[in-house]
Amino acid sequence: MMHRMPKPAPLEMPVQDFGRQPTRRFSEEGQRYMRLWRMAVFIPALALTGLVLWGMFDLFQQSGLTALEYVLLGLIALTFVWVTLAVSTVGVGLAHRQDRRVDPKGQLNTALLIPIYNEVASNVFGNAAAMLDDLAGCAGDHAYTLFILSDTRDPEIAAQEEAAFDALSEKAAFPVYYRRREKNTDKKVGNLGQWITGWGADYDAMLVLDADSLMSGRAIRRLADEMAADPQAGLIQSYPQLIEADTLFARMQQFSNRTYGWLLAEGLAAWAQTECNYWGHNAIIRTRAFAEAAGLPHLKGLFGKRLIMSHDFVEASLLRRAGWRVRFLPHITGSFEETPGTLIDYVIRDRRWCRGNLQHLRLLGMRGLHPVSRFHLFQGAMAYLMSPAWFVLLVFWSLLGRDSETNVIRYFNEANPMFPNWPPEMTHLSSMVFLVIMYAMLLLPKVTAATLIAVNQRAVRRFGGLTSFLTAFLFEIILSVIYAPILMIQQTRAVLRGLFSRGDGWVPQSRNARAHSLWTLIGFHWVETVLGILLLTGLIAGLISPWLLPIMISLLLTLPLSALSAIPLGPRAPMLFRLDNPLTLHEPAIVSRARKTRAAFRADLEHISIPAE
Repeated sequence: MMHRMPKPAPLEMPVQDFGRQPTRRFSEEGQRYMRLWRMAVFIPALALTGLVLWGMFDLFQQSGLTALEYVLLGLIALTFVWVTLAVSTVGVGLAHRQDRRVDPKGQLNTALLIPIYNEVASNVFGNAAAMLDDLAGCAGDHAYTLFILSDTRDPEIAAQEEAAFDALSEKAAFPVYYRRREKNTDKKVGNLGQWITGWGADYDAMLVLDADSLMSGRAIRRLADEMAADPQAGLIQSYPQLIEADTLFARMQQFSNRTYGWLLAEGLAAWAQTECNYWGHNAIIRTRAFAEAAGLPHLKGLFGKRLIMSHDFVEASLLRRAGWRVRFLPHITGSFEETPGTLIDYVIRDRRWCRGNLQHLRLLGMRGLHPVSRFHLFQGAMAYLMSPAWFVLLVFWSLLGRDSETNVIRYFNEANPMFPNWPPEMTHLSSMVFLVIMYAMLLLPKVTAATLIAVNQRAVRRFGGLTSFLTAFLFEIILSVIYAPILMIQQTRAVLRGLFSRGDGWVPQSRNARAHSLWTLIGFHWVETVLGILLLTGLIAGLISPWLLPIMISLLLTLPLSALSAIPLGPRAPMLFRLDNPLTLHEPAIVSRARKTRAAFRADLEHISIPAE
């Protein structure tokens, strides 16, 4: 273990008892205001879902409801309600946008924490150098100290980290420290916990960053100002935007994040208010509040004690349970992170998140949680359970066939009145109507955000003009529709793996997009390909509705689509495929600065070998 740390300042961090009622109560300040926003989100969503269910129920009951039809109604409700919640959240976001300035009360001694595990040292330390340089020009009254908290196991990468630390500490405008643990016990949770119990008492707040995080000095200062101005705030989350998107799949995510995400973020901030969520990075946290309230136990299960994987959701819930505010400020600009570059890299990361989010179902009975915190935990799990529900609906739609003659969902003995057929009204036509409604609701948030940009000349110019924006918008819609069925199957597999396998599903995230071999693609996507072949066979035989053609095409072409996701995009690519947005056309200054500092560190570390990836 390598230490280049300040004098110890221990801070106790007790493990929380999830079965014990906390003594501190939530603040009642502004509760009426918050209830109005929440009513504006949940009442329309539930009402619209109820209308759809009423229509489907009325259709089914004409021939008498069967158990199978009740199952189908439940699946429709399960999938549709989350779509309507997204739509109503966008509606609230349209009415809520705020960007207020605060008057900080006092100075915060803030630790910038970067936990890392087998990362490329030049990238981590290059980003850190860029952030400290930018912060030096706008730090304000707050004090800052940077800590690189390494869990790296590879000795060659560790040697690079030490050399990079020496280079950074010589020129940094703020104190810089580095520590590498001998054992990466409890992964990131244990890494941060050891820092808190060893040195946390000297710092009022900690700004937690990921290995690929990048924040401007102004964004860091604004988070510190916000926390200094709100003594009841335990955590304040920024809204990270996606950078370094150089492949087709990464650029698709970046365009979506930049174009539509802001509206959903504003809506979430409006109705969640002081019960917001935490995404594990690019957030400032009150150190003592976190130490007192957020120590995580291991969960007991069939395979022994397990680490809580998606710890960030749980930590936010525990802070709120202890009476601290958890806020989300999407209007603070200058907060960035990277995104997986290929479909396979995205799915591998998603598997880890899936396993962690499914654990949240076991925590819903935790005593003392605020109802909104409980909802966040449930929503995190449902984000993945939606895919199996969609898959079962896909099976239903496939079995409904083209007409009553090809409808497989019926009882075998048609002559026996005790076993009636599936209602003839439930044909591919009625399923088509439901599909059209669902797709319309899924696209409505995107269309709304795109319309707001298209009618704003200043916003359109930042996207390269109206033609460039509308072209990119249509291309992103096509890509999202094409990749959606593939992601549905992969998430369904991830849910099954999370429920029935023993491992924790944790693997380091790939930061460098690369094309995968044909055998890797086949091994990763054989299930989608087989399902696509089955749908094609049913379509040729006249057994499957042509309305499933888009899903069939996506699954059938999974291998080339996955390979296509890794294609690099550059300025010479046709405008249609570049998916240009403000982050590609007008690169933020901190991103340009970080690119230069990463290159400088890379050159300095060339003499230290890096193991081949």
